Amino acid sequence: MPTILGQNQYGKAENRVVKITRDGATHHIKDLNVSVALSGDMDEVHYSGSNANVLPTDTTKNTVYAFAKEHGIESAEQFGIHLARHFVTSQEPIHRARIRIEEYAWERIEASDATSQFIGADEVKHSFVRKGQEVRLTQITYDGEKWEVVSGLKDLVVMNSTNSEFWGYVKDKYTTLKEAYDRILATEVSGRWRFNWTDDEQRMPHWEKSYEQVRKHMLQAFAETYSLSLQQTLYQMGSRIINHRSEIDEVRFSLPNKHHFLVDLEPFGLKNDNEVYYAADRPYGLIEATILRDGCEARIPEDLTNL
Repeated sequence: MPTILGQNQYGKAENRVVKITRDGATHHIKDLNVSVALSGDMDEVHYSGSNANVLPTDTTKNTVYAFAKEHGIESAEQFGIHLARHFVTSQEPIHRARIRIEEYAWERIEASDATSQFIGADEVKHSFVRKGQEVRLTQITYDGEKWEVVSGLKDLVVMNSTNSEFWGYVKDKYTTLKEAYDRILATEVSGRWRFNWTDDEQRMPHWEKSYEQVRKHMLQAFAETYSLSLQQTLYQMGSRIINHRSEIDEVRFSLPNKHHFLVDLEPFGLKNDNEVYYAADRPYGLIEATILRDGCEARIPEDLTNL
């Protein structure tokens, strides 16, 4: 039976690049994991093995490192835009480039005494510790005319130790969960947000400021929502972002409920007054939803593992 070639792409995945910017004695770090995927006029390489239209994946790797030097890394988004534009405009057979970037944040180590004879100010300015809070993400897609920028984060663990309830739910013969009127609410946030910047005629967002503000509004919404369900909290987090950041039209969250169960201490003659919990890692409830600006269409994939 005849076969035809469907969607295809190729590139070099997970290029780790660390860029040090030296501002005198003060250094700045950008630590990225960059994956390049290219598609276009690639039928022949699949049908006959002809590499006439193929830019080697090793070349895409080299481009990542060269661009880190030539353009610097102002932000993950800006760096991805430079790469995507280059691949589409410099190679005629390439019609579409998708750049995925993970960014690992570092913060400066504070010295015990910057004026001491052993630890001086110069040492403080180039010593860092890896932040363990979250991994910043972005995906840039370019087809020569239109841009799509979807940024986000993962592995951000948050907790409210009170101001959360869960009751009034459906019960059947298999229900054993007791209603809770004061519980711990904890989750590991995986979120993506889509920018409405799509072409070079528009004013480009300030990528670094946007990320900082989105993260701030998301965390404030989590902290300030008296939660009757994780779904309610999720919606408030997304709504706060949409309402405060005009450059964003769509937000999608995947929130695993990191359950904390009260430990039964009665066998030991002790009363557990919402003080001692067992933190269960699995199984877990998984709450997912998209929040949109009114009038906009959803484009972020429902399964964030595909983004």
